[in-house]
Amino acid sequence: MASVELKDIRKSYGSLGVIHGISLEISDGEFIALVGPSGCGKSTLLRMIAGLEEITDGDVLIGGKIVNEMTPRERNIAMVFQSYALYPHMTVAENMGFNLKIAGQPKAVIEERVTEAARMLDLANLLDRKPSQLSGGQRQRVAMGRAVVRNPAVFLFDEPLSNLDAKLRVQMRSEIKTLHQKVGTTSIYVTHDQIEAMTLADRVVVLNQGRIEQQGTPLELYKKPANLFVAAFIGSPAMNLIECIVDGDDGAPAARLDDGTAIRIASDRNVKRGQSVTIGLRPEHFAMGGEGDVMVSGKTLLVEPTGAQTHVVFDLAGHQVTAVVDGEQLVRTNSMFAANINHERVHVFDRASGLAL
Repeated sequence: MASVELKDIRKSYGSLGVIHGISLEISDGEFIALVGPSGCGKSTLLRMIAGLEEITDGDVLIGGKIVNEMTPRERNIAMVFQSYALYPHMTVAENMGFNLKIAGQPKAVIEERVTEAARMLDLANLLDRKPSQLSGGQRQRVAMGRAVVRNPAVFLFDEPLSNLDAKLRVQMRSEIKTLHQKVGTTSIYVTHDQIEAMTLADRVVVLNQGRIEQQGTPLELYKKPANLFVAAFIGSPAMNLIECIVDGDDGAPAARLDDGTAIRIASDRNVKRGQSVTIGLRPEHFAMGGEGDVMVSGKTLLVEPTGAQTHVVFDLAGHQVTAVVDGEQLVRTNSMFAANINHERVHVFDRASGLAL
């Protein structure tokens, strides 16, 4: 195991800059998720840590040593790819032990490590099979097993679950988390799926256009997004964002919508009367007839039952707003929908800068 540190990392292709001075410290044994939309630079950053992509400027340190000039093998990292990258003519056991074989490890050592990794990943009964005889989830477990047997200092995961169906992704998320709890190896996980990032990682780093927007624990990012980008990206369904003007309502600050509706906001928000802001309302914070001192209502446009919950899209002062309510609540399209939300849960962002207030 080892710590990883990025010092002012930059990457350019000719005159086109794609990574713009990223600095990040990852503690020994920590599980970090790099998350962001397609094209934000997360995979490029991971490949620079792995040694598969040249660094334009800055330093990568693994275990306190600068590794910029080292090959991937010399860095003692193991990478799990989206495409599995298994040899089709080899058995599961041969695939898992191949890196150790070409490194000249004794046969007994290879067998011992493969057996232990197979036990951890529930592959013991599949060691004699070829990749073509495995399901997608089993192939990904083999790819993880191939990384585990090397006892690397750092695990690197590059969107490993993208090729799996929804049910398998949930299952594999649990297996990756269990694996990390067993081996405790420093892990860096790249994904565009914020649910994967939130459920797996000790700390989430949100990237956008080659820069870090915010980093913190999953709950920190969810409860206190630093700006509009993070607010819109973290959370499912996405946060409702509505542009409005700060006004006063019975001596307390409020956001005034286009139709005159006043949505009270917390008094400790750094706002002033007449300021142009964007408020954020999380769908799951609405409650029909429940607690909350701010009431909103509007015509129901769409109802999507999901079982335990119902997603309701309704009109609020000309804006389509999504609410997530108890599945037992009866809501009909084209009827009036009314719900409450606590003013302390109303997020406020400066419209010009996008920063949280």
